[in-house]
Amino acid sequence: MKRARQKVVIENEAPQTSQKSKKQRTCLYGSVFGESDLHASMDWGCLPHHVILRIFQFLPLVDRARASSVCRRWNDIFHIPDLWRRFEFELSQPATSYLKSTHPDLIQQIIKRHADHLQYVSFKVDSSTESAEAACDILSQLVNCSIKTLGLISTAKPSFMNVSKAHFASALTVVFVNSKSLSSIKIDDTPLDDPSLKVLVANNSDTLKLLKMSSCPHVSPAGILCVADQCHGLKELALNYYILSDELLLALSSEKHVDLEHLRIDVVSENPGQVEFHTIKKQSWDALVKHSPKVNIVMYFFLYEEEFDAFFREETPVTHLYFGRAVSKAMLGRIGMNCPRLIELVVCANGLQPLDDELIRIAERCKNLTAMGLGECEVTCRGFIEFVKMCGGRLTQLSIMEEVLIPDNDYSLDRLHLEVSKHLGRMWFPDMMPTW
Repeated sequence: MKRARQKVVIENEAPQTSQKSKKQRTCLYGSVFGESDLHASMDWGCLPHHVILRIFQFLPLVDRARASSVCRRWNDIFHIPDLWRRFEFELSQPATSYLKSTHPDLIQQIIKRHADHLQYVSFKVDSSTESAEAACDILSQLVNCSIKTLGLISTAKPSFMNVSKAHFASALTVVFVNSKSLSSIKIDDTPLDDPSLKVLVANNSDTLKLLKMSSCPHVSPAGILCVADQCHGLKELALNYYILSDELLLALSSEKHVDLEHLRIDVVSENPGQVEFHTIKKQSWDALVKHSPKVNIVMYFFLYEEEFDAFFREETPVTHLYFGRAVSKAMLGRIGMNCPRLIELVVCANGLQPLDDELIRIAERCKNLTAMGLGECEVTCRGFIEFVKMCGGRLTQLSIMEEVLIPDNDYSLDRLHLEVSKHLGRMWFPDMMPTW
């Protein structure tokens, strides 16, 4: 055995070896040493192609870029199309390293070598106009793209709104015209306009399924109807409440339009009292549900308490409600009376008035409710248990902070855990931090 080991060492020291001798040496290593010795002596540069590709797929961009400099073979794998189908351009300013943002040199490599490989693309920009301009410059160069999903994300204030409408529309048009396979577009807080939507529809009508364009002030109901007229596969639409009207809902409910599965509506106010919100009639909501009976109507509210007057005075077929600011007892009472299709309710804040009656009314009237979240609110333990008892096991998600629950003469917090768990049919405890 000692002689065999010596022979291996001598072969390993030979200055030149053929591919055949390398394979023989590897087999000899495996027979003379144990498996652990084999792994320790393995040449990482000779790993199978598919193994290196799989490793690269799990690496963050910065580590992948560093690994590509190990050898020519790894650099070749770095540019394999499969690695560039999904990419997020991070465009914070200044662009000084891979860690802080996508380096300009890498961006040029991607445009030159991988523009036609990109399929799932997003642009993350900061609050600077320069970042948004950089995103538009990249979009305008993607003339050979075949993008399927596109997202424009502002991490701070919507910097895309600082870009000229003409520049933004021109850049976006390049992608709309050349992709011809877009299925998902998320472009909130941008100067998107009706002519851009017409270009989108003209080139991607057969593939578009999701269009999310909240806070796009240059889009009109006519632009939305243009999409609904042509994109018969459209399943999800997101827009701002200010653009919603009875006329638009009735138009979306006509026979020639799509059957939506999700309609998301953002109701936002930045300055209390500055915006007076209009009311949508019950007949308009009913027409939409009759046309698309399985539609989920999701509403996100970011209003001040005095601005809720226009909402839920009549029956409204909303299925998911999220309140990002304080909402009054009166409003929650209206929800219990007029939202029979409600599936999920999240209230981030209410005040210091117990919501027992409101929750019990919601449990009585909202027979489809399966998810509830309460943040800075108050509910007595007795009232909360009654609510859970009425909902029963259909509450698949119940996220309540312990501070919300007020102990009373009937229930301590310890006993409440047991009672709630019994009615839910599973172990339950209040959340230290809500999960919504």
